[in-house]
Amino acid sequence: VACDGEPGPRATDRVGLGWRGELAAGIFAHLDRIDLVEVIADEHFRASAKDLRPLKLLAAQLPLTLHGVGLGLAGSEAPPAWRLDAMARLVDALGPQSWSEHLAFVRAGGFEIGRLAMPPRTPRGVEAAVRHVGHAARIVGRPPLLENIATLVEPPGSTLDEASWTGAIVDGSGAPMLLDLHNLYANAVNTDRDPFALLEAMPLDRVRSVHLSGGHWIDEPALGGAARRQRLLDDHVHDVPAVVFALLERLGTHARNPLDVIIERDGSYPAFEVLLAQVDAARGALALGRATAAAAALR
Repeated sequence: VACDGEPGPRATDRVGLGWRGELAAGIFAHLDRIDLVEVIADEHFRASAKDLRPLKLLAAQLPLTLHGVGLGLAGSEAPPAWRLDAMARLVDALGPQSWSEHLAFVRAGGFEIGRLAMPPRTPRGVEAAVRHVGHAARIVGRPPLLENIATLVEPPGSTLDEASWTGAIVDGSGAPMLLDLHNLYANAVNTDRDPFALLEAMPLDRVRSVHLSGGHWIDEPALGGAARRQRLLDDHVHDVPAVVFALLERLGTHARNPLDVIIERDGSYPAFEVLLAQVDAARGALALGRATAAAAALR
């Protein structure tokens, strides 16, 4: 099975970690237990050839993917030319298996908002995102995997639900998808929806990569005497919860293509063995989902 954005066929799922300086020693010491690593591309846009040598060494030992955070492919403005050029140079320098970016709004009128935000989900927004993804693919040389983002509230002015909006962009651009399961879970519970129903409404035939992470519950402000409720904040500094592994298992019953699964951790790092245990748990959940699908096919 050939994966979109990936330079060749493979037939197996892979599970790995996001590359962070704090985790470097553990990753190099356990290459036999990690299938691939994901590198935040933006952190290396201005790196010299010398600065990129450690990443080239890493890429020679493990499959490597690049993950962008600042293009703003779902914004109303086109991604800055310098960011696209920098991504193209980094892809050329490192030869990653794939590259990805978020379906997010990050800037307007020259102002960076400093976070990934969900734009209004509208047909006009779909058209803009498809245009931006196509432009990015032409500059970089291959399409990005498109990642769903987390939001605490439904974006005002939306006329499409999350699954319809995401599916329209993926279908219109022809790009593969990076499905962040904790983002999906957070969006579902923050809007009182069933996360498994939201999962199955997503364009699962286009999913090639998966993110797993954790978060924590926060209290929303109590306004106008309304009862205070909690919302789930995706923060990447907590362990992957059991429900996210359950979502991965369910995904394994539906996704026909091999999947690259990355566990993201950005702080409050546990002992490396804890992260390796989560890698193993992800493998187990995905394998169980695959086995369930195989058994159903024989009935």
